[in-house]
Amino acid sequence: MRTLLKGGGVVSGRGVRRADVLIDGEKIVQVGRGLSAAGENVVDVSGMLLFPGFIDAHTHFDLDVANTTTADDFTSGSRAAIRGGTTTVIDFACPNKGESLQYGLDLWHKKADGRAFCDYGFHMTIDDWNPSVEAELPAMFAQGISSFKMYLTYPAMMIGDGAIYSALKALRRLGGICGFHCENAGVIDAMIAEKKAAGELSPASHPQTRPPYLEAEAVSRLLRIAQAADSPVIIVHLTNRQALEEAESARKRGQKVYVETCPQYLVLDDSVYFNEDFSAAARYVCAPPIRAKEEQTYLWRGLKRGLIQTVSTDHCAFTLEQKEVGRGDFTKIPGGLPGVEARGELLYSFGVEKKKIALPTMCQVLSENPAKLYGLYPRKGAIRVGSDADIVVYDPGASHVIRGEDSVSAAGYSPYEGVVTSGGIAQVYLRGRLMAELGRILVAEPHGKYMARGKNSL
Repeated sequence: MRTLLKGGGVVSGRGVRRADVLIDGEKIVQVGRGLSAAGENVVDVSGMLLFPGFIDAHTHFDLDVANTTTADDFTSGSRAAIRGGTTTVIDFACPNKGESLQYGLDLWHKKADGRAFCDYGFHMTIDDWNPSVEAELPAMFAQGISSFKMYLTYPAMMIGDGAIYSALKALRRLGGICGFHCENAGVIDAMIAEKKAAGELSPASHPQTRPPYLEAEAVSRLLRIAQAADSPVIIVHLTNRQALEEAESARKRGQKVYVETCPQYLVLDDSVYFNEDFSAAARYVCAPPIRAKEEQTYLWRGLKRGLIQTVSTDHCAFTLEQKEVGRGDFTKIPGGLPGVEARGELLYSFGVEKKKIALPTMCQVLSENPAKLYGLYPRKGAIRVGSDADIVVYDPGASHVIRGEDSVSAAGYSPYEGVVTSGGIAQVYLRGRLMAELGRILVAEPHGKYMARGKNSL
């Protein structure tokens, strides 16, 4: 039976229009006013907003890191995604140094295939650079991997400026794009050593040893390397004004730079680290850290002006028990937050409702832009004829309180505990199938498919 969503406001990057949406199988087959309801399953969505399914292009499911494994695997993580309106995630396949890219890709397929409740794709991390790795790149593209990631911090993942330059040139020739984690590793390590020598080992030392200007320095350095390589780049999880200004300076030089930020940097501030209760503070440890409250103004302004293209979550969830390993040494706290479940409601509540961004911008940064940037558009990221019927029905009147006990993430807590949302997600469709309604997952078996991706079209 076909499904007709009738009477809603269809949101795109251009605006909002009153339209009905007809779904047949996995695809959208009609969008318009007054569509016939004869023989269809009619769902009245009057007064509600219809977004293209949200895309989270930065998740870490089933990742072995910091001598443990993330709490969310592809089953629990993708269930959390669907509940929060995210119908597609792009996770990071992470081979270790000395392992081939193909090994990493095969491993992540084993982790995800047949286990995901939302659609998924992969980025490929490059933490080793040599002729063998370079020779593998065409095979990655042939298997639907068109985006990559490199690190300017973390010794196990860094490859050095010269290797980054060479890798960027190789990716440019193939039409690929790369995202970068930008922090100054050397100075951060020196600051950490100072804190340890002083016996300052609580979570409060975490943001103090990773200041915003060291992120900005790394962004500046990366963008000069990209200038030399004549290559577009993505700055992932950007947190502050100085780093954003570096991206803008590069754009003024004629460089192509894309910027991602995350909900934690838009709605939380660094006061979370200065709680005497270790567990209450440690749960917020992530890198880069959550910044001072005044930075939020510049990030929201960047979204409004189109200076920041996407909002992903960097979902990297650990239980509070896992965070406990860092009691007595903040550097041992596994870094990362759960976030994929709350992102859409946070953007609406703190952005649209407070008039910091408009509905079309919310659609752009959660759906349309990531689909274009990561080679999924127009199959994903749009409510239009021929697109996958990935639709989020948002009810502006369904406000509720975010509680960790209600979440489906295996983390067992929410960083946004107690936040009262403005409205809420009423329904989530994945390729035409109703997957979630009013916070409940309606399907018992995984329904997600692997999405091979093409080149950037943003």
